[in-house]
Order: sequence, then structure tokens, then C-alpha cells
Amino acid sequence: MSIAIPLLNEERVLPELLRRLRAVVDGLPGGPHQIVFVDDGSTDGSFGLLQQAAAADPRIVAISLSRNFGHQNALIAALDYVTGDVVVVMDADLQDPPEAIPRLLAEHALGYEVVFASRVGRKEPWPLRVCYYLFYRLIASMADLPLPLDAGDFAVLSRRVVEHLKNLPERHRYLRGLRSWVGFRQTGVPIERSERFAGTSKYGFWKLVRLALDGMFAFSVAPLRAAALLGAATISATLIYVAYALYAKIALHRSPPGFTALLVAVTLLAGIQLLFLGVIGEYIGRIYEESKGRPHYIVRDVVGNPGRPRP
Repeated sequence: MSIAIPLLNEERVLPELLRRLRAVVDGLPGGPHQIVFVDDGSTDGSFGLLQQAAAADPRIVAISLSRNFGHQNALIAALDYVTGDVVVVMDADLQDPPEAIPRLLAEHALGYEVVFASRVGRKEPWPLRVCYYLFYRLIASMADLPLPLDAGDFAVLSRRVVEHLKNLPERHRYLRGLRSWVGFRQTGVPIERSERFAGTSKYGFWKLVRLALDGMFAFSVAPLRAAALLGAATISATLIYVAYALYAKIALHRSPPGFTALLVAVTLLAGIQLLFLGVIGEYIGRIYEESKGRPHYIVRDVVGNPGRPRP
């Protein structure tokens, strides 16, 4: 088994994370097991702690990226270096408890190739919990394939699933959606979401918005269809108003007053056009990013005995 963990500035969390991970791994059958950490451009002492841990424990591999490439790319970097037949994906903040790994592995032993944690009992502030709740249901309703609700990155993946995820070329990755896209037998396990052990979340408001947009635009063309439907509705309303105006002019011998209505209509339509130009721009911008063909990440340093990364 391999455990893949991306992290950014988690110096205060790492000692406790390492202690609890070692305790879990020590209690698992089989082996040798592996823990792959990917430091996504930390500016604190996180990588120094990982270097010490890798020097003391041959099961630990510490990889430092040349800069911050983003959580999803760091996660893909970790998947490129894991060697296990089974891979556990998790974050470093201890909100996903390492002690839940045996529960996920037990479901995997029943024949499931993807076992994800369904988050219950979240401890974030209630406005953030409401946003998470609405986001998962919005994207599930818009996506072109079934996406599990309240499922984060914490999951157990078979080697076959990992290889398919690694070979996907797209840059704007929403791993939770890609995990569903590859298929195979999947199931969820309810796992209580703990509070962050220390430090602050690296997913600020705009990063969360960006992740939500990645999920929305990567798995749905609903925004483009919405533009077409709204355009059709606008044309229908316009034709109805034209018919009324002709009736008023011919039958009632008066022209409908409408300077204010005209101003509102023009302003509204201009706003709608600019909004959907932005939506189209998002899709075009993602095509532009994909066409560059740049690597998802650059490795600065590797400590420990890593697996063979993908070319």
C-alpha cells in the first residue's frame, strides 16, 4: 500500500500526522508500505521535517516541487511516484483521519476499486458548510456523469485506477470527478470530518471558487446550454412584445409607452451577453491552457527511495 499526500506549509501539523500515519501503517498487514509526501512549494520548514522523516524511515518519500503548482497537480505528482498495489489519497491537515484508512481498505478488499470517504459531521463554520452542501449538489445536477455527493479527495484507489488517472492529459483537474469518470466498482464510506489539527486552510475563498469552476467546466456544458436556452426565452419574450405592440398600434390606435422598459431591456440584455461571453471565455481559456502542453509540475528535490515516475 502507498499513501499519497500533497501539502503546503504544514510544519505545525506534520509531527502529529507522521506519528498517526506510522501507527496506522505499522498495524496493517502485508508490505512493505510507502508514504509519499509532495511539498507544493512550502515557505516554512515543512520540507525540512520531511527530509528528517525520510532519512529515519525508509517507507517515507519526500518530494519537493520547484514552486506552488496547486493542490490537484501536487496530488498527481504524488500518484506519479507511488508504487503500491493499493493507493490511499489524503490531505495533510488531519481533517481526514488516518485511523479511517483500515475501514476504506476493508471495503476495497470486497472488490471495490475506488472507495471514497463521504464526509459527514463537518466542523467548518456553517456558511462554509452551506456552500459545500450546495456546491456538491449543483455540480452533481449539472455534470454529464453521476458524481457522488460530499466526497472529497480522501479515498483508496486500485493500481489500475491510479494508472488511468495518471494518463489523463488535462491540466485543469478535478480529481473527484475524474475518479468517477474512470469508472470501475466504486463505493463510499461515511467518515466524520475532523477539525484541522493546526494552522489554517490553504484553500481560501478564491481557490475554492477556482476548484468549483474546474469541476463545473470539466464535467458539464450546462453553462453553454443555459446561454442557448436564455437566448431562446429572450427571443420568445421579444416576439410576444412585438405582437402586443402591433395590436396596440392597429387595434387600439396607440403606441405602447416604453422608454424605461427599453432602457431596462437593453441594459439587461447587455449584462446577459457579457455574462455568457465570460462563460465562453472560460471554456476557450481552458482550451488555450491545454494547448500549451506544459508539464503539470516540476520536481526540485526527492528524498527517499521513490518509485519510477511517469515519463
